[in-house]
Amino acid sequence: MGMTMTQKILAHHAGLESVQAGQLILANLDLVLGNDITSPVAIKEFSKLGKDSVFDREKITMVMDHFVPNKDIKAAQQCKMCRDFCMEKNITHFYDVGRMGIEHALLPEKGLVTAGNLVIGADSHTCTYGALGAFSTGVGSTDMAFGMATGKAWFKVPSAIKINLTGKLRKYVSGKDVILNLIGKIGVDGALYKSLEFDGEGLSSLTVSDRLCMANMAIEAGAKNGIFAVDELTLEYLENHNAEKPVIYKADDNAQYDEVIDINLSEIEPTVAFPHLPENAKIFRDIDDIEINQVVIGSCTNGRLEDLISAAEILKGRKCAENVRVIIIPATQKIYLDALRMGLIEIFIESGAVVSTPTCGPCLGGYMGILAEGEKAVTTTNRNFVGRMGHPESEIYLASPATAAASAVTGKITSPWEVMNYEV
Repeated sequence: MGMTMTQKILAHHAGLESVQAGQLILANLDLVLGNDITSPVAIKEFSKLGKDSVFDREKITMVMDHFVPNKDIKAAQQCKMCRDFCMEKNITHFYDVGRMGIEHALLPEKGLVTAGNLVIGADSHTCTYGALGAFSTGVGSTDMAFGMATGKAWFKVPSAIKINLTGKLRKYVSGKDVILNLIGKIGVDGALYKSLEFDGEGLSSLTVSDRLCMANMAIEAGAKNGIFAVDELTLEYLENHNAEKPVIYKADDNAQYDEVIDINLSEIEPTVAFPHLPENAKIFRDIDDIEINQVVIGSCTNGRLEDLISAAEILKGRKCAENVRVIIIPATQKIYLDALRMGLIEIFIESGAVVSTPTCGPCLGGYMGILAEGEKAVTTTNRNFVGRMGHPESEIYLASPATAAASAVTGKITSPWEVMNYEV
């Protein structure tokens, strides 16, 4: 029986010739990730194992990003625990204030993930690295502790859904619109514990940033992971970021898929996910005027340079609506610096936006942009659950950076096509 990309990666790391959906395996890990919220729990569990050292100090990374710079005493204590552990265990890849970024943007940027890797992280959006042809998935802090100690983790091999991409995206349409459209079709449990495997001739029209965004939100469809076929764009990205030599796995021609979904990228329109689930996807012909109070452009989903460039193109020479607070968060220090050198930060500030140091802050309702009762926000983050960004009676609308920027200008949920007078 043929295997999917994911199944081939899992088989190799388990030392098996083949695996099949539903099989339980123990696999070797290439990277174990934690952040300032999840790592302290893993550190406590690690201490119970009686291990003096981690399995490989080069294959563990902790990124201080959720409540960093620290918002309160508890956040400071959590980061101190991570800092002390990494210093004691001589962990190479520890990223703190000044060196850090939002983890799922930082690790690809640092070249810590390559095609063919098996990565676990105590954060549900670890599935991001599938954009680079890796198997990556979120785990609990206990699994992270076991992974740090042994370099191994247990997996149930997932079945798969193939996403066949054709066509090419139109102007002001991005990977965020594609993944919201897909989740709108299949629902938040449409790929439950399955692998979403993206391939097809349309793949070449998606940038690596598009793919990172789409893989990031595979979990919002319930998927175990999202993964993209490796092509020249992938290999160029990995080389430019000094990643280790890639190992390319291709799905067999007779690989078994639970379903094949065709997506014509040229038919995708700017899309918005309404409260309170990512599956509530709508296009603008179905959207009435909805006034908003806040816009957030950033996160592990859409805080990359390409996202900031997209937002800046719309905000340049325009002002944010007076009744809207606009918060822009570059995902890493490098992205921040690149945006500064390109003049993007000046565009944002002149438009009336505020620019923050890299942080997950507002995405999880932590800080740097909490919503009050009854407030509405358009955000480029990945979840719009009840109370996700603040008060349980606030509303979150998920959108692309272009749509978020257009909405910032008008003060209501607005298509970038409308603001930029794009002829469809």
